[in-house]
Amino acid sequence: MFVYLDNQASTPVDSRIIQKMLPFMSEVYGNPHSNDHFFGWESQTAVTNSRKQVAAFLNSDPEEIVFTSGATEANNLAILGLLPTLKVLGKRKILISEFEHKCVLECALFAQKQGFEINYLKSSRDGFIDHNELSEIIDNEVGLISVMAVNNEIGTIQSIKRLSEIGHKFGAFFHTDAAQAAVFMDLDVKSLGVDILSLSAHKIYGPKGIGCAYIRQEVQSFISPLLHGGGQEKGLRSGTVPTALCVGFGEACAFAQEEREGNVASLNNLSNLFWSNLIEKYPQALLNGSKNNRHPGNLNIQFPGIDAHSLLQSLQPNVAASTGSACNTGNIEPSYVLKAIGLSENSASSSIRFSFGKQNSNGQIIQAVDQIVNAIKLQNDF
Repeated sequence: MFVYLDNQASTPVDSRIIQKMLPFMSEVYGNPHSNDHFFGWESQTAVTNSRKQVAAFLNSDPEEIVFTSGATEANNLAILGLLPTLKVLGKRKILISEFEHKCVLECALFAQKQGFEINYLKSSRDGFIDHNELSEIIDNEVGLISVMAVNNEIGTIQSIKRLSEIGHKFGAFFHTDAAQAAVFMDLDVKSLGVDILSLSAHKIYGPKGIGCAYIRQEVQSFISPLLHGGGQEKGLRSGTVPTALCVGFGEACAFAQEEREGNVASLNNLSNLFWSNLIEKYPQALLNGSKNNRHPGNLNIQFPGIDAHSLLQSLQPNVAASTGSACNTGNIEPSYVLKAIGLSENSASSSIRFSFGKQNSNGQIIQAVDQIVNAIKLQNDF
């Protein structure tokens, strides 16, 4: 039996969502921006309904939802789209955490080339931003703060509400990449106090290729589009909106909202079962990141003295997990996230992220642990 434990990289599409999408791949095929005929109206209605579902998930206005190809594009729109405004306002400083997703880090490097000063917020050993440090280094020249809600490798949950409050006191825009949070957290944007928030459907059992940027109504006029063309998405993201993908995204948000409590309980059960079985059979294992305030379906585990990449290769095709973000394809260097929280290169190189999903069973978890421990025995008899 194959066990997929890489759900933070991508989740399988829920079969109920596939069924909802299918008609928009065959029967309802009109361009949603065609305003002169029934075929276009059908697609328009579907996109409008999906936008309402995503907005309900975030407790926002539907007009604040900008469909994108995913969280990477949304993150780019949030950061790069604000640069022209920040220049005009004379706010040349940007603050981000040092363990952001690669696309945010790359956007920061691009902004630096445009003359912006980038300051990196450091993390504790558990992976948390120090609120006091932010309060000490922020000033009126800071135009943007970007901190991810839940880390994609170690699962730590940041206090976004508190961080955004600090930022707003100094007139800074606040953006959060919430792609990893959506599967289990209540992402009420009004409560969080964020100006921009990014999501991807494929992290919540929806299709790949669709996501959104929530952009607060009052902030939209400050964003310059990255894509130019027909002026779709209120002029913030040109291009024909993919109707079927929007439908899948909307349904994924609706199911995530309806089933959140049960999903959290299930994820907690799976991660606890995995950890208790592993530590019983391999007591040398160490947990990276916070023990408590973390994604319920995330375990980032260090296997001292074991090369993580080799271990994962030896487990193929039986167990799927990862040594870091899936967006570092081809890069098998130690995780920059783990090094950012103080792990040595050797410790980072011996760490694996296991992320659980609602399709996983207790039996799969027990089987996966047995296979991992047996593989370690073959590599290094303990």
